[in-house]
Amino acid sequence: MIIDYTPSKIGKKMSKQNRRNFSTDFKAKIAIEAIKEQQTMTELAAKYELHPNQITDWKKQFLSRASSVFETGQDKKEQKAEDTAVLYEQIGRLQMEVSYLKKKL
Repeated sequence: MIIDYTPSKIGKKMSKQNRRNFSTDFKAKIAIEAIKEQQTMTELAAKYELHPNQITDWKKQFLSRASSVFETGQDKKEQKAEDTAVLYEQIGRLQMEVSYLKKKL
């Protein structure tokens, strides 16, 4: 038995549902409310029409990145300098390998 699923046989075309996009300010606001724990996750989820797991994820992300708020410009510069030093080292190593392989060919 062959079943025909063409749109004329089904009746309605399936419409694509768009995802909701939330601003970073909105996410931060929700995460702060979740951290305060003045309302349960279920209450917050009902209030903002979100899933409780989504609020929990935003709360975890907020807490994991909270320390970066207090980083100074000097800390960022030091980290960037370390990253570039590692990259330059890797470039040098790769250049040596290329020159060695050219000689061997």
